[in-house]
Amino acid sequence: MAGHSKWAQIRHKKAQVDARKGKIFTKLVREITVAARLGGGDPEKNPRLRVAIDKAKEVNMPMENIKRAIMKGTGELLGTTYEEAVYEGYGPGGVALLIEVLTDNKNRTVSEIRHILSKHGGSLGESGCVSWIFEKKGYILVDKKAVDEDTLLSVALEIGVEDVKNDPKEDNYEIIVAPEDLKTVKTKIEQAGIPVALAEVTMLPKSYIPIDGQAAEQMLKLIDTLEDHDDVQNVYANFDLPEETMSKAL
Repeated sequence: MAGHSKWAQIRHKKAQVDARKGKIFTKLVREITVAARLGGGDPEKNPRLRVAIDKAKEVNMPMENIKRAIMKGTGELLGTTYEEAVYEGYGPGGVALLIEVLTDNKNRTVSEIRHILSKHGGSLGESGCVSWIFEKKGYILVDKKAVDEDTLLSVALEIGVEDVKNDPKEDNYEIIVAPEDLKTVKTKIEQAGIPVALAEVTMLPKSYIPIDGQAAEQMLKLIDTLEDHDDVQNVYANFDLPEETMSKAL
């Protein structure tokens, strides 16, 4: 996975920091609202909403905030209407970028995204230019200290996951599942007495581009700037960074 495990953990820790600052609440409220609008307000019948609510709970968002966001999505309360958009482009070193946004003004957002990319050595591309590089998957991390590989493989085989990866350079096992199976698989792993470090629906690259030095540092600044934008929900990239550069992102 070319260091995806470590990067996923870094992103997760950053989300916890952003939660303490209240920054992530706005983005999660948008996601909950849109998920409820598109699939209804019952998380048991709406997997996207269920995942969004789980993320909100992870960062201790008050239940009242979650309920209001759902009610805005279902039309029970008045609220801003947000549209989904995915922008594709390139970062330093030719790294592929997939940027998911929720916005109430697509023209404004695309202009601002284009400016951020050009300012940090990237560029906006045409629709479809890099999306083929990524696959939507359920992604689970399990700390290697929590369970031995044979035990985890036995549980995973019984559950029926797509893949279990054990990179000797990483501290976690990586479990790949279909996006719609994420909640069920996570629950079954935990029921087997194995703690889950991270579970999310993500876009996994099929291939990676190694970058280092100035390009790597510029890439990290670009992602930070994109993720700080209020309309940006997720940024996916197919870079492979050196260990020392990855550590600086913490």
